[in-house]
Formats: sequence, structure tokens, C-alpha cells
Amino acid sequence: MSTPTAAAEAADGERRTAVIATCVVGGAGAVAAVVPFVGSFAPSERAKAAGAPVEVDLSTIAPGEMKTVEWRGKPVWILHRTPEMIEAVKKTEDRLADPNSERTAYPTPPYAKNQLRAIKPEYFIAVGICSHLGCSPVGPKAPNTDAALGPDAGFLCPCHGSTFDLAGRVFKNKPAPDNLEVPPHKYLSDAVVLIGDDAQA
Repeated sequence: MSTPTAAAEAADGERRTAVIATCVVGGAGAVAAVVPFVGSFAPSERAKAAGAPVEVDLSTIAPGEMKTVEWRGKPVWILHRTPEMIEAVKKTEDRLADPNSERTAYPTPPYAKNQLRAIKPEYFIAVGICSHLGCSPVGPKAPNTDAALGPDAGFLCPCHGSTFDLAGRVFKNKPAPDNLEVPPHKYLSDAVVLIGDDAQA
């Protein structure tokens, strides 16, 4: 039986070294490729923020004014209703499709299932998206300033003519199948509301 020569042993050693080096480099490359791929499954900071609850300072909203904030990519209205606006809501009952918020396409939270659809009468909080085809209503409009609303104060969806009172309740015989959505929310203090979380402490 012949024995390997020194040259053959040296060549084998070089081949082994080359194979090991190739495996190490290939493995490192695979890890480098996989790490960003796996990382892509984690939500981005912006995505996390988009779904996070939003704190709103109510002291910056004067009576009669409305502020819009973003929550989960949706516009959320905070309307600071005046006493006159609150009275206007109370006068629309007989002309509404769902005055008691009983329809279930956009269930109203129990704490907002009242005439004013609010925890605090002066603050109306709703997702500013029409329940018909997802358009964005405009308003609030004062009485007798828009033919579609006539003597009523409220919101108008310009896409297909749905109208809503100042509690986001849709008027009868309109395309919108439901009232405006009331998002989960709770008050952290008299001046701060948290949109997107209504869990009790």
C-alpha cells in the first residue's frame, strides 16, 4: 500500500482550509441575509405608533371647535359642543334612522350608547369616516347653512349625501347604513382623553 506524499498531504490540508473558509463565509452571508428578512416581520416604530392609543389635551379645543387626530390610520374627531349644539342634538330624534345606536355594523360602546353618544355631554368623539363607502364627512355645519341638512346642525358626506347630527347619528333615508363610529376612549382627567383604550384601571 502506498503512503501519501508530503505534497499530497499539503494539498489536502489546503483543500480542507478552503472548504472551511467557504462554509464560514457562506454561513455568515446567509445569516446576514436572514436577519433583515426576519426583522421585516417585526412591526415598525411607525406601525406601532399608528395602533397605539392617542392622548388629546382637551383644553386646546374651544367650545364650538373640532380637532382631528389620527388613530390607527383613521381621522378621529373631538368636537367641543356648545350648549346650543347639545340642544340641537336633542331635536333630531324623530328624523334619525338609528337614534338609539342599536345597529351593529359599528357597535357603539356602552358608555356612549346614549342620546349624545358621549361620556361627557360637551365632547363628541367619533371616527370621521362615513359608514357608507368610507368617505370623509365635512362639518360641523350650523343650522340653515347647507341645503342637505336644512334646519339641522350636523355633518354632511359630500360623496353620496349622507347626513349626520352632532352626535354622529345618520338621518333617515340616507345611503349610510350606520351612525358614525365611536372609538374606544376614556378620560384620564377633566382635560385629557385617551383615544383607543377604554380599559378600566
